[in-house]
Amino acid sequence: MARVMFGHRHVLLTGWGLAGAAILAAADSDRLLAPAEAARAATVPEGFRLDLFAAEPEVTQPVAMAFDDRGRLWVVECHTYADLKTNYDTNRHDRIVILEDTDGDGRMDRRQVFWDRGQRVTSVEIGFGGVWVLCAPQMVFIPDRNGDDVPDGPPEPLLDGWDAGPVRHNIVNGLKWGPDGWLYGRHGIQATSHVGAPGASAFERVPLNCAIWRFHPVHRRLEVVCQGGTNPWGHDWDDYGELFFINTVIGHLWHGIPGAWFKRMYGEHLAPRRYALIDQHADHYHWDTGKNWTDSRDAGAGADALGGGHAHSGLMIYLGGVWPDAYHNALFTLNFHGRRINQEKLVFQGSGYVARHQPDLVKFADPWFRGIELAYGPDGQVLILDWSDTGECHENDADGVHRETGRIYRLSHSAAPPRQGVAATWNETTLRQGNLAAASDAELAALQAHPNEWFVRHARRLLQERAAAGRDLTDVRRTLREQLAAAGTVPAKLRLLWALHAGGGATPEFLAGLLRDPAPQIRVWAIRLLLEPGREVNAPVQALPARLAALAATENSPMVRLALASALQKLPLEEREPLAAALLARAEDNQDHNIPLMLWYGVEPLAAADPKAALRLAQASQLTKPRQFLARKLAEDLNRSPGPINDLLVFAVKADPVFQADLLRGMSEALRGWRKAPQPAAWEHLAKTVGDQGPEELRRLVRELGVVFGDGRALAELRALALNRQAEAETRAAALRQLVEARPPDLQPILEKLINDSATAGVAIRGLGFFNDPDIPEMVLKVFPKLSAEDQAAAISLLVSRPGFAAELLEAVAQGRVPRPLVNASQARQIQGYGRENLTRRLREVWGEIRATDTAKQEAMNRYRRLFAPERLKAANLAQGREVFSQACGVCHKLYGEGGSIGPDLTGSGRSHLDYLLENILDPSAMVPADYRAAFVHLKDERELSAVILDRTDRTITLQTATEKLTVEQSEIRQIAPSNVSLMPEGLLEGLTESQALNLIAYLMHTNQVRRP
Repeated sequence: MARVMFGHRHVLLTGWGLAGAAILAAADSDRLLAPAEAARAATVPEGFRLDLFAAEPEVTQPVAMAFDDRGRLWVVECHTYADLKTNYDTNRHDRIVILEDTDGDGRMDRRQVFWDRGQRVTSVEIGFGGVWVLCAPQMVFIPDRNGDDVPDGPPEPLLDGWDAGPVRHNIVNGLKWGPDGWLYGRHGIQATSHVGAPGASAFERVPLNCAIWRFHPVHRRLEVVCQGGTNPWGHDWDDYGELFFINTVIGHLWHGIPGAWFKRMYGEHLAPRRYALIDQHADHYHWDTGKNWTDSRDAGAGADALGGGHAHSGLMIYLGGVWPDAYHNALFTLNFHGRRINQEKLVFQGSGYVARHQPDLVKFADPWFRGIELAYGPDGQVLILDWSDTGECHENDADGVHRETGRIYRLSHSAAPPRQGVAATWNETTLRQGNLAAASDAELAALQAHPNEWFVRHARRLLQERAAAGRDLTDVRRTLREQLAAAGTVPAKLRLLWALHAGGGATPEFLAGLLRDPAPQIRVWAIRLLLEPGREVNAPVQALPARLAALAATENSPMVRLALASALQKLPLEEREPLAAALLARAEDNQDHNIPLMLWYGVEPLAAADPKAALRLAQASQLTKPRQFLARKLAEDLNRSPGPINDLLVFAVKADPVFQADLLRGMSEALRGWRKAPQPAAWEHLAKTVGDQGPEELRRLVRELGVVFGDGRALAELRALALNRQAEAETRAAALRQLVEARPPDLQPILEKLINDSATAGVAIRGLGFFNDPDIPEMVLKVFPKLSAEDQAAAISLLVSRPGFAAELLEAVAQGRVPRPLVNASQARQIQGYGRENLTRRLREVWGEIRATDTAKQEAMNRYRRLFAPERLKAANLAQGREVFSQACGVCHKLYGEGGSIGPDLTGSGRSHLDYLLENILDPSAMVPADYRAAFVHLKDERELSAVILDRTDRTITLQTATEKLTVEQSEIRQIAPSNVSLMPEGLLEGLTESQALNLIAYLMHTNQVRRP
């Protein structure tokens, strides 16, 4: 039902003085507070204070910031971001401005425009003699080598291919220097960018979707770091150089493990055969689908223990050195809906971290507060960007696009003395100019011990710049090595290691020696840096795979084993097996959050290229998921290469039941959707062994696979189970599902018997779809009133899948046997698409017109705005609205923990705004991502399905319809016609009566759970 988005609404003002009267005339609850008033109204902990650093008109629409080496703040003002229909207004331009506090009073007093010709500008970073800017479809470098704040020339394109179309708030963003010397960025889920140097071929480009990426400033290499989530809009590194990024809608916090594939909001990853994805690295959410929405999202309600909502923007791990120790290494993010700063405590757990919920740090009373980014500066205090706008995030304001508001706040703690810029913070005589770039090499090395990480990072990057320019840093490298050997803490050692790497002094020989360091974090970074691209091939590098495999066999730290699992993806395929085998033998990692799946991601390409290696790894593995996935991969190749899976079956006969279950589960997943598969020679022996003496779970798996292998005994057992009314309901339904997949000759009579049984009715209805029998519609319609909402939806999907069935459905609607609202607009359009005049005419008579034009949608929008006037919504029946939701929406969507999971969970969406709901309901395809568009699938048995294609193998295709996920053999498909429409049907409201529509909208907009009538 909803496109869950994360944009912002904008305002057109002329500065606070001229805008104030107009804004203050609005309802007081939505009144924009004056800048200083907004700062005073915020709630901060004892010892902190919030002051205004800058505000409109000096800064407007701030979306990103970066500090230069003089401690000045560079801010992106994004004025091209527009309403939903316009997307980005290219008649306007974005700016990069430099803001400075020259007198140290905590307030900006000098402003300069650096560049004002940008469009779609989302990020800025400083370094290497210029300014790095993301302005899709390009990443450019604006040179300013003399540092006079005037571009030396036009922007130089470094990369292009970033999607600049429908992505909007998912657009590429987030430039920030990492501890490894790479420039990191982020990319959202709504489009796939194909990125490379200007003029690069398609083969040379890197596809990016829903990812963290990095770009090297010297050798100009682009890499994907990790993939998944929804729309990352903030990232940072902790004391140990571990990357974390923030997310929206689904889990909010993720440990950016190199090579990881994380859960997505929807759709499939760019690489096939992921099989399973890593979940978030927090033990909580900032919203709760099972509790009152006001408890999790209403910033003004007072009941805010959960944290304020699902949308997050900006991430800072505080290493500024002047706040109290309790905040050191704490993670902070701006909660967009909750108008607050959430706080997380990062705790080691297993191979990685888990984030624990902490009290929110700041709460903003200004209803226009829209926090975007936060960062600590050279004084150790924190600056916070406020987009300052009225819309929640979905362009639904009635007062138009706002562009001339914006604030930057300064959050400070009284424990820190007042300081004036870089010079006052670091008092070496050579820094009197207040510019770190003026420091000597030795001073930059000494800054690695500074208590404020701001200095550490800037000094490290300057050393990297000097090394890249060919400067002799021999003395500095020697000093850094000596200091590293003497450093007392792991974070201190890591700072020196990264600086040594930046200055070109972390040779392979030196790093190989660190593999024996007592601190696991040092060993982690030694592994990562040894595998950096561009290393000279010498003895330590050549011996590295063997060194890593030996380390994996004895390594006692799970975080180092995670780094080794991650390292697999950096090794050539032919060198991965020894390291993989050593890690797969570590049974203690079986339940780890990260390691089993990271191992699979590294092993999968090897398994595809070398089935014999996959067989050896499966036999040796002590880890459940990789073992299961290796069996699955081998079974998928059963037609082409039956030997390895047969050998695995031979091995499994003498293995323990746990191994056998992993093998059979993997095979079952691989053969899902297959009508018939060649039986491996070893199958009968294993089936007899397990079938005679194995536990029930194993016997069930043997039955399922036996059906695919043509085992008549398995079919007989499934028939008996499905028809046995004394057996458990789920067992019977599972048996019937297997029969449907096998489609034995007597399937239809079995289905006709079981359609009247509540335990099996839904499965039977889906199975009857395979048969074009004119008696089926009446059979289904007779049991229709007894079916659950989910099974009723499946029944209607069956009845619209063939023209003859559709005619019977329309008559049932006319007679009142099927409620009209249960036939959605997508199904009505499917009926119309058969092109039969009698069907189309009857559809118009009993269901109504299908409006598809933009004009018709706008007319409907206006009509429903009038129908859903506030006074009418107040009088609506919420309990009845809940019932309509269950019938019309609940098959696909959850609300307050109830409903399906095909579409997004609506609990956290912007549904409190009427226009947001209407836009998504009336035109759900307006912004559907490319990889989540429905296709029209025409089957050879004459059925037609509207479905999203989830996965393909050489043999099968997996489809997600509005009612089920199914896998069919490609040989059963006649044609697949792509479309630009969402799986969510248009015209949902057209199928409802006026009172039903009113009740539904009132229920969707309501902020509390509603009891059933």
